[in-house]
Amino acid sequence: MLTEWSPPSDSQLVLTPTEAQRAEQTERPDGSFVGRQRWNQLLFAHWKIDPATVQATLPRGLYVDTFAGAAYLGIVPFAMERVRPAWLPALPWVSWFLELNVRTYVHDASGRPGVWFYSLDCNRALAVAIARRFFHLPYFRARMAASLFEGEIRYECQRRDEHARANRYAWTPGVTSAPAAPGSLEFFLVERYRLFAADAAGRLYSGRVYHAPYRVNKPSLAEFSVEPARQAGFHLEGGPSSVLGALPVDVSIFPLVPAF
Repeated sequence: MLTEWSPPSDSQLVLTPTEAQRAEQTERPDGSFVGRQRWNQLLFAHWKIDPATVQATLPRGLYVDTFAGAAYLGIVPFAMERVRPAWLPALPWVSWFLELNVRTYVHDASGRPGVWFYSLDCNRALAVAIARRFFHLPYFRARMAASLFEGEIRYECQRRDEHARANRYAWTPGVTSAPAAPGSLEFFLVERYRLFAADAAGRLYSGRVYHAPYRVNKPSLAEFSVEPARQAGFHLEGGPSSVLGALPVDVSIFPLVPAF
């Protein structure tokens, strides 16, 4: 059940995202990108959640972003492909791996919208080490597998320090894919081009990505797990309130910089 959302006490200093800011984030950032990658086999499963519950988990300087009064928690499994620095080619094995993230949506005091990650499970140790060291992101090593069988994507993830059985997801992408309409819930959930991260000292950073707008579809979800959300400290009941799939996108990664 959602409670009435009251912004933090310093809210008079905080701007909420405008539609112009939400649209501007899709534009290519200034400067040079430092990495390239391709995101494939994307599933976006989202649950409505109490905004106050989300706000209590965020670092100072970030504020929960809402749509029609609701905050959202997402579980997003997908495949990372051709991951490499901007000046190098993709390398066999090293540049291909799987990732599953648990995320919510936030903005800073200037109204810049973005993503806050609670966890990112990955089956490549090198990727985990680099992301933790240089991007201050909460990556975890996991045993993961994905396959495509008769049009259905089957995905498994089990964090290495957990003894529970693997979390399983199975979905069949929708037939028709198109960009999310600005102002829609779909746009709010998937069109996010900024991440926020905090280091061990609590310093906040911001990083940008750039890719063509997602072409989203309505997949048929046959199997899902909320265990990754539980590992992040959330209790979810029932199935997701929004399920989206997306076609692959080629992504440019820009440097992480101090958020303020």
